[in-house]
Amino acid sequence: MATKQENNDLRIYISVDMEGITGIVDRDQVMRGEGDYERCRRLMTEEANAAVQGALDAGATYVLVNDSHGSMLNILIEELHPEAHLITGYPKDYAMMEGIEESFHAAMFIGYHARPGTISGILDHTYSSLTVFSIKINGIDMPELGLNAWLAGHFNVPVVFLSGDKGACDQTAEILGDNVETVAVMEGVARSAARAMPREKAHNLIRKKVKQAIEKRNEIKPYVLDKPYEFEITFLKSNNADNPSLVPGVKRIDGRTVCFTSNDVPEGFKLMRALIALAGT
Repeated sequence: MATKQENNDLRIYISVDMEGITGIVDRDQVMRGEGDYERCRRLMTEEANAAVQGALDAGATYVLVNDSHGSMLNILIEELHPEAHLITGYPKDYAMMEGIEESFHAAMFIGYHARPGTISGILDHTYSSLTVFSIKINGIDMPELGLNAWLAGHFNVPVVFLSGDKGACDQTAEILGDNVETVAVMEGVARSAARAMPREKAHNLIRKKVKQAIEKRNEIKPYVLDKPYEFEITFLKSNNADNPSLVPGVKRIDGRTVCFTSNDVPEGFKLMRALIALAGT
């Protein structure tokens, strides 16, 4: 594993989701094979490019982009910024955070959305819209941005920027603090409706704010929690908890909820993901 060096080396990690890209509001836009999906892949790639350019403006010498939505085969490499390295495909050990390591000076989240139950949260969910109602660690109701920032924090990497819908930006301030730069590219009207920022304006603002965020990266601390890590996963239906509750070390505490304890961030993160996968079987 590479080590972190300040010198002339500036390594930036970018996780890119799809539901928080400006103008994307409907399930058919984010599902492979649906009519509007191909167009929305380009919208996703364009916002990733804006973030990459902002990182380069700030002096980044290496930028890694991780495709973090669904099958994780969405970003068009032929249209991705020529300076960006890409991780694509599924499964990956760290899923939305594959490739994160101690060598990175900052992490950023593009196209992110809010946790389930958020009023007017665009396509709100956490890791699975089909099975998961909530994921809590140490009592904190985690959106994907919280879980992913926690994993980055294990590697001593601060999350310095997020773009997405207003719900995601609000939850960034709630969980990570006001010092993290955000750009709300749209505001929900309903779960599948929003007031969307003009595309070019969104790109320009993301580029500008990414640069500012990286320049003040040393003011932002990595997101960490106290051990032990107490996980509580509540599923949408009681049958979703049946298979997860069979795993050794996992306890079922009511019809829809299981819990477990871990002292290791990557192991806890992976077990969480495994239980979510089992919930869908």
